[in-house]
Amino acid sequence: MIEVKNIHKSFGNKTVLNNINIHFERGKTNLIIGESGSGKTVLLKTMVGLFLPDKGDILYEGRNFCAMNFEDRKLIRKEIGMLFQGGALFDSHTVEENVMFPLSMFTDMSVSEQRDRANFCLSRVNLENAHKLYPSEISGGMKKRVAIARAIAMNPKYLFCDEPNSGLDPRTSVLIDNLIYEITQEYNMTTIVITHDMNSVMEIGDNISFLYKGEIKWQGHREEVMRTNSPELNNFVYASEFMKKLKQSLTHFGD
Repeated sequence: MIEVKNIHKSFGNKTVLNNINIHFERGKTNLIIGESGSGKTVLLKTMVGLFLPDKGDILYEGRNFCAMNFEDRKLIRKEIGMLFQGGALFDSHTVEENVMFPLSMFTDMSVSEQRDRANFCLSRVNLENAHKLYPSEISGGMKKRVAIARAIAMNPKYLFCDEPNSGLDPRTSVLIDNLIYEITQEYNMTTIVITHDMNSVMEIGDNISFLYKGEIKWQGHREEVMRTNSPELNNFVYASEFMKKLKQSLTHFGD
């Protein structure tokens, strides 16, 4: 479990995060949703230590990340897997070498052991036969799966996903969502997903936190998000004409 307590973050005179309080549960997909510029990515970067909060605490299983020295934070970071928005694969490395990279950096495994672990993770994301290919030779969806394999290579306790469906077609997006959900349960990880994709919300949103102008305006489950009384969340959820029509049908059905 990760607890975010009273987090504040400003850049100059601009307040980006204002008194953020969220519990992220283990074995669940915990989604942070909101419009562009709402503070989602700043919150993620603060949670993994790329930014320091101006005030507040971040607890990993009760361990206060904000109060730790550099060496102790490194130990926490070894327990974190990151899925970046663009995949962030190394173009000059094969798929296998990309997945091996964190193992070579942070473990004492032999090259043979690293390769075995990398190929096990690739098989878990259904890429058994892609290990010798380069990123330029595979599709966008395959790149995201390679990035997931790399993110779980260290067997992390915590998985952070920044817009995992960015740039993907709807069918591939669903596949990536389902893979994240399955891996979260299989490895009993605390997974945090930053997204503005309502399909992801409805597919895998165990716990959802809605961030609006740097503040948490709503928290709940995917089954509740369609019937909220929060005007800010309603404007976000029902921004498209399709979702507006869906809301009308749900209201009619409820009557």
